[in-house]
Amino acid sequence: MTQAQLAQAAGLRQPAVARFEAGGTMPTLPLLERLAEALGPRLQVGFEPLDRAG
Repeated sequence: MTQAQLAQAAGLRQPAVARFEAGGTMPTLPLLERLAEALGPRLQVGFEPLDRAG
């Protein structure tokens, strides 16, 4: 999927997708939800104890 295709599917403009992809912006949860919906997966946010993290 191109940036333009993702932008269209998520209701965004292509430069916004490019900035996000390049790490130029900190995404909000609503933005992540829009991107997830456009890509297909469900966004899941949670907390994990530090002793089990990575």
